[in-house]
Amino acid sequence: MHIGPLLGSGRTADVYALDGPWVLRRYRDGIDATGELAVLSYLSASGYPVPRIGPPAEEALPTDLVMRRLTGPTLAEALRAGTVTEGAGAELLARLLRELHALPPRLSQDPEDRILHLDLHPENVVMTSGGAVVTDWLTSGEGPPELDRAMTSVILAQGALDPTSPAGDQLRELLAALLSRFADDGGVPADALARATALRAADPRLTTHGTAVLDEAAELVASLAA
Repeated sequence: MHIGPLLGSGRTADVYALDGPWVLRRYRDGIDATGELAVLSYLSASGYPVPRIGPPAEEALPTDLVMRRLTGPTLAEALRAGTVTEGAGAELLARLLRELHALPPRLSQDPEDRILHLDLHPENVVMTSGGAVVTDWLTSGEGPPELDRAMTSVILAQGALDPTSPAGDQLRELLAALLSRFADDGGVPADALARATALRAADPRLTTHGTAVLDEAAELVASLAA
């Protein structure tokens, strides 16, 4: 497939148009997409809602992923527009994590481990006409499900504490609603919250504000989960 014009750029990748319904996601800074491709292939075969993987583009690089173009707003956009309520958004995020954690791990031999997204938040859920699709699996891994719940909670708390974000209050409401649903799945234990906070602190892509409020975000999660 021929690589067409640039469609958009994110924190780590550029997206280009391809022939037909496909797009090319090309990571910058030499980030290898091979591991993400393996996870996406496994999840797709398991029936989990991830972007469909396409054939390689011309002059494909290890940093490339070819995926079917997704049409629809992100969950974040739907929440801001009021077409999805905080309660419904929380229910969706909890369900997506629950369904992901119902699948056996791809690599780990520990029967308690599951595939973890480790970056699941409203910007990474696209509301297509066929249902919600989870994107951006670059940081995925395997481990205990409570770590994934903790990571999502910390990310939402960081957004809620951002004074420049007009959605801060909305994210706090979403977080509170989500934590109440997590309680039925095992909650967010203190050790998982501490581990998620440490992993988040080690993320080189974290903004200056995100780093500054990280401890406060963990405290917010703990207080709302109590």
